[in-house]
Amino acid sequence: MPNALLISNLTKTYANNMQALSGVDLSVEQGDFFALLGNNGAGKTTMIGIICSLLNKTSGQVSVLGLDQQTQLNKVKRTIGLMPQEFNFNPFEPIEEILINQAGYYGIDRKTAKARAEILLKRMELWDKRLDAAKSLSGGMKRRLMLARALIHQPKILILDEPSAGVDVEIRRSMWAFLKELNAQGMTIILTTHYLEEAESLCRNIAILDKGQVIEKSSMKKLLTKVSTQTLILESVNILPINLPELDFAIEKLDDYSIQVVLDGVSISRALNALSGEGIEIEHVRSTQNRLETLFLSLTSKAD
Repeated sequence: MPNALLISNLTKTYANNMQALSGVDLSVEQGDFFALLGNNGAGKTTMIGIICSLLNKTSGQVSVLGLDQQTQLNKVKRTIGLMPQEFNFNPFEPIEEILINQAGYYGIDRKTAKARAEILLKRMELWDKRLDAAKSLSGGMKRRLMLARALIHQPKILILDEPSAGVDVEIRRSMWAFLKELNAQGMTIILTTHYLEEAESLCRNIAILDKGQVIEKSSMKKLLTKVSTQTLILESVNILPINLPELDFAIEKLDDYSIQVVLDGVSISRALNALSGEGIEIEHVRSTQNRLETLFLSLTSKAD
């Protein structure tokens, strides 16, 4: 089975001699949920533009589902759905027509497109607004419209460029749930995001770009094992004792029901078992930091 995406020695140099990509090699397996991370200017958007045929590469090869992008461009375009970061639809057009017209670009007849639009708009909770002009939608609704438009031709690969930018927490979570559904059904999803918690929550594999080069490629699980220290806030079922036990990890009382622990090479389950043995039963755990963000900052600083 061919990779969903295979990039070999990809370079991009703009007319002003700025090199956005420098010999990038990258592969994404079919059915993966893949994170592509990097600071502003790292080359993420340039890479997506090249994959989606919006930009011309300077050199290198791009293959999508075994199709050579250069010689089989039309077939490649049909396999990819892109949700760009910027809103780029006609703001005066009714939202249902935006989806139907997008489907037309892929040769989908109006009857089929209308049926698909209904399914997607209902799933995105936009059906009641289908006749409204797109400009009347809130920022979160516009994001959902962009996602529906990317899916109207039923692509095999979905590329999301900062899909949660400017979206409130509730909409972000519902979008995550929908993306997980799509991925569970076999769709390959490639995600760029500044919300590193989003990548940690959704993605199985990850590549980190810095200054036009891939500086890390790994499974999310393996990558996060490189961060040995975690600081957690634990909330107890009952009032905590006045004097906390001495254990093999740092522990500090915050209030009658909360403690902070610093785990260095100690697993969360081991810490919870140790506390339970002292009569402290924990009902809620939350992190004071994003582990992926800590690692990301470490890797990019090393690349400087």
